[in-house]
Amino acid sequence: MFLASFSIQAQFIQKVYFSNEGFSLQLVMSYEIKEFKKYHFIDEGTGQPLVLLHGLFGNLGNFTEVVEHFRKTHRVIVPVLPLLDLDLLHTSVGGLSKYLQKFLEAMDLQEVHLMGNSLGGHVALVYVLKHPERVRSLILAGSSGLFENGMGDSYPKRGDYEYIKKKTGLTFYDPATATKELVDEVFSITNNRMKVIKIIALAKSAIRNNLGDELNKISLPTLLVWGNNDIITPPFVGHEFNRLIPNSELYFIDKCGHAPMMEVPAEFNVILERFLQKFPDPTPAV
Repeated sequence: MFLASFSIQAQFIQKVYFSNEGFSLQLVMSYEIKEFKKYHFIDEGTGQPLVLLHGLFGNLGNFTEVVEHFRKTHRVIVPVLPLLDLDLLHTSVGGLSKYLQKFLEAMDLQEVHLMGNSLGGHVALVYVLKHPERVRSLILAGSSGLFENGMGDSYPKRGDYEYIKKKTGLTFYDPATATKELVDEVFSITNNRMKVIKIIALAKSAIRNNLGDELNKISLPTLLVWGNNDIITPPFVGHEFNRLIPNSELYFIDKCGHAPMMEVPAEFNVILERFLQKFPDPTPAV
């Protein structure tokens, strides 16, 4: 049986397809997927490190337009988070945060601008609360950590394609963004018993790991970017993050759902660029 909690993040899949913006996998595949020790990641550009964390079922392609834009001014790094590859005991927000810790240490990354979307934002928050010394700023887009809407309490039978199609479409402002290829991929994953078990484990971990009482400990400059039409982490969630994180600023984008960097990348990049311009390169010692 497929639990409705999966629909929290159903848009994040192993491949990326867009119907209305003309994006494709071609741009993603033009980047080399690098390997260092046990880690796989995109590493493009030079400058201050900008590390991007995808959400549940996420893929490096979630950030295609962000990588393309910021690799001209920053060193953009997108690690593959092993969401469905960790053993079941460590398939949790905490387990992913430890994986991020080891990745940043292995790569010897300092003064990182750390960005996360959805579950990736939750992982970033848990990491920052324990290891703020490596991070220069925090960027959250539609992050979990306070509240996620499961979009219903139904428990569809395994193999319910129409249900998956509907829930995937609800993730976006324009349901047409959820192409047949995207829905097919999500449908395939939800019919894999072990993957579903891990999805449920991650979703339950995210719900249990509510950070409302800890966010006031974050002193880093923090950018919050939210879709005005996000029904998974609705606008009030962005306002609550803004209230609880002392040094934070909040921006909303109209006609945008849960993944602003995918749905409206041009607007998202303008907001992010303006924020990152506040952090000039350190002056070399004389």
